[in-house]
Amino acid sequence: MFFASGGAGRESGKYRLLLEAAQIADRNGLSAVWTPERHFHSFGGLFPNPAVLGAALAPLTDRIQIRAGSLISPLHHTLRIAEEWSVVDNLSGGRAAISFGSGWNVDDFLFFPERYRRRQACMYEQIELVRRLWRGEELIEANSFGKPVRVSLYPQPIQPELPVWVTSSGNAETFVSAGRAGANVLTHLIGQDIPALAEKIERYRAALRESHGPAARGKVSLMLHTFVGADLEAVRSKVRTPFREYLRSAVRLEQLAAEGGGTISGGHRVAPHQIPTGTFEELLDLAYERYLETGSLIGTPDRCLRMVERFEAIGVDEIACLIDFVDDPEAVLESLGSLCEVSAVCADAGADPGEDLSVAYFLEDIEA
Repeated sequence: MFFASGGAGRESGKYRLLLEAAQIADRNGLSAVWTPERHFHSFGGLFPNPAVLGAALAPLTDRIQIRAGSLISPLHHTLRIAEEWSVVDNLSGGRAAISFGSGWNVDDFLFFPERYRRRQACMYEQIELVRRLWRGEELIEANSFGKPVRVSLYPQPIQPELPVWVTSSGNAETFVSAGRAGANVLTHLIGQDIPALAEKIERYRAALRESHGPAARGKVSLMLHTFVGADLEAVRSKVRTPFREYLRSAVRLEQLAAEGGGTISGGHRVAPHQIPTGTFEELLDLAYERYLETGSLIGTPDRCLRMVERFEAIGVDEIACLIDFVDDPEAVLESLGSLCEVSAVCADAGADPGEDLSVAYFLEDIEA
């Protein structure tokens, strides 16, 4: 998902990194590119509509899967979701996929304010309706005069089934409900450590097997901040300031959500409050060190391979690499070469690189 903080200026070239990085990923055997959905704030503000960006990526790539991660479905009419992503599926030759999210920021729900309180139930209802439309079923909707109208999906998508993920900010019940729905899971390490994630993955797969048979396994995709280079100290020096500023922007968005009366990411509810400046800077330092050591692909190829193996051991299928937190497109594009080296080593070890590493430009929310 490209989830960089920015988009306020009128300069051109805002999407250069997205377009060029996706083509590099496509040529080098990575599995997917994720684009997120955010609204009304500089944090992720470049990405209000993943279907539009997916349509732009489709003719520039040949094999990489084009995924929304996440599409906040309660902000949209269900028929429009199906129509837009069927267009992406056709433009890409059958490479569209969606990770559905219920949303958390109450200020995003200006589109459908009445849906905020039941947003999770709404999301699962929409997943089912989109799947039915995608398979060719008709739905009956009422027109402006209350008369029933039969509607079906045009254009007809190329894939007979839409690949579906559900995005979880760490709530264990979301893992379980995703398994019951027969969906894959997209998650991150905010608010959960590795043992907690391992337990949730086990619960997800148990629910999946219970609802869809003993052979069902699903796919768990884990978002990690990523910047790979040959020299560890040079990598640390490059990412420290932009990563801290990225987290700062994320915290500001969380504060605005709390002030609006809703939850923050992960479904938590906190009272609006100001963090003292000195404490805030210390928290940013602690968060930076935590992600660097235990929750990122920031470092040398060897270091990143060890991290991949660590997550593979607990049942993670893919690493979704958040790359655009570094505000230096040339450096990020150069680092992708090292990321592709990591993917190649995974392939040489007998793994399918398309199942281990995916390029994701994904905004991770940070808890205040």
